[in-house]
Amino acid sequence: MSLHNEILIAKHLNKAIFKNRAVPIIIIFIGILLLYATFSGWENYTNQKQTSEKYQHESREDWLNNPDKNPHRMAHYGNFAFRKSTSLSMFEYGMEPFFGNAIFLEAHKQNSANFSEAGFSSSMMRFGEISIAMVLQILFPLLIFFIGFNAIATERENGTLKLLLSQGVSWKQILLGKTLGIASVVVLLFIPIILVLLLVWMLLQNFTVSADEILKMMLFILFHFIYLLFFCVIAVLISAASKTSKNALVSLIGIWLLFTIILPRTTQSIGAYVYQAPSKIEFNSAIEKDILKQGDSHNPNDLHYKAIKDSLLSVYNVDSVQKLPFNYSGFIMTEGEKISSTIYNKHLDTLLQVYAKQNSFSKAVSFINPYIAIKNISMGLSNTDYDSYINFQKQAETYRYDMAQKMNALQIKYISNKKQNPTDRPQIINKNYWADVQEFHYEPKDVFTILKNELLSIISIALWIGILLFLLKIAYKNLKAI
Repeated sequence: MSLHNEILIAKHLNKAIFKNRAVPIIIIFIGILLLYATFSGWENYTNQKQTSEKYQHESREDWLNNPDKNPHRMAHYGNFAFRKSTSLSMFEYGMEPFFGNAIFLEAHKQNSANFSEAGFSSSMMRFGEISIAMVLQILFPLLIFFIGFNAIATERENGTLKLLLSQGVSWKQILLGKTLGIASVVVLLFIPIILVLLLVWMLLQNFTVSADEILKMMLFILFHFIYLLFFCVIAVLISAASKTSKNALVSLIGIWLLFTIILPRTTQSIGAYVYQAPSKIEFNSAIEKDILKQGDSHNPNDLHYKAIKDSLLSVYNVDSVQKLPFNYSGFIMTEGEKISSTIYNKHLDTLLQVYAKQNSFSKAVSFINPYIAIKNISMGLSNTDYDSYINFQKQAETYRYDMAQKMNALQIKYISNKKQNPTDRPQIINKNYWADVQEFHYEPKDVFTILKNELLSIISIALWIGILLFLLKIAYKNLKAI
């Protein structure tokens, strides 16, 4: 199939776009923003990486350098878990500025990252710092609308559209040619940007990247390119349906505001209103209340732990916990840790279900708003989305629980049950045992897990391709010259 007419129309539009003196100025402005976003992204990523590596190492050294002491004291001494940013977070900040990257881990207590309220916020769509993803997702569509609003409307106003149609050029050729013309400008800008981003991305990692990271980067580029093509088609369709260029521009700006500002904010507000989540204080209070209902391990007269004590005395046929063949306090601490951790995980799962319902509004609206779809995919691929934060919290909690139980196990095995006198030396174990607790290492989600989590957003992108092709087909048959 020959595309001779379409290519001629695309070349003509391309020339007309660059004749507009405002276009180079806007492109230079966006270029400056991209340079700033690249510099600030590089700085944020390197600073965060260096900081997390430094303090994770210091935390590990502090843990190992503790002297001989009681293992229960070590469990309360605690440790830190740091979350390293992935390389793609340089381009997409996502929710990272609002969530913490460090959690203090200690026995009997679960902390949120950076001890901030951000860990209990579900507002996903906020304007924050200028990032490369923000420029591609918000400013580029506005640029496309600016260069494409008069693609066909101007032809209608000056009468050349009627002349084209009378010469045998079809609506299909006109729409396709105009779309190609706008897309060619996008490609001219997009390719250099991507080449620079790839170079910076490789430099960040000293040209050593895994297959998983490469696939994430390729998908990041692919989805953003498809997203920008959507706006090329939308610009042409609105221009073709408008009687004047002014009407087309107003309509396109309205669509841009709806997609990038109104719908994202509105859907999250509705979700938070319909499915209300407890505050951090309420969340922690509910956990403490349930733990006390189950039993207080520090209260010797607590019914739950008294029943455990009586059972142990009966099984070992002794009349005092000091006569048990293991450390009774360590056994009780193990039971208490198990109970508190189970209750915490139960409340956390309930809270996450509320947040999932809130965010379901956003994901549902992605079927009518490609911006939300690309935002979800972009944050997922860069591991800066809400799911990545929760994944970090869960990995840290698993590590915390294992650390506490290992210390409890050491107390059960090596600390005597003998009741100490005030003059006795404290019961301690050798510090070499501290190395039994491995260093915390955060593992980000792999690309296949991310694609599975963002399946709805990917489906919505595919649906948008179908919708725009369908609208083009309708436009071929129903548009008029006047």
